[in-house]
Amino acid sequence: MAQKIVTVYTDDLTGEESEEVQTHAFSLDGVNYEIDLIADNYDKLYEALAPFIEKGRKVGRTKGPARPRRTSVDGPSAEELRAWARENNYPVNDRGRVPAHIREAYQKAN
Repeated sequence: MAQKIVTVYTDDLTGEESEEVQTHAFSLDGVNYEIDLIADNYDKLYEALAPFIEKGRKVGRTKGPARPRRTSVDGPSAEELRAWARENNYPVNDRGRVPAHIREAYQKAN
């Protein structure tokens, strides 16, 4: 008998299935949380927290490499970045996180 195990990745916020779901950790009032999100929903989470992160104090660093983050709520949306990337001949997926090199190229151009 053969068995096949299928792993389904699901966004905790929307229930959407995607292979691009990633686990993200955050903490509030001493309680650590993890949430599995697609890139667009992570961007929404980060944009919601950005004003508090900007004004808050860092008290330590979590393990793992630092990842580039959008630093301004007023920055371009993922859709705007994708449109700009296509207009400027950068290959970009229709879904998922917009690569950091495209965000950097956009910032340099604007």
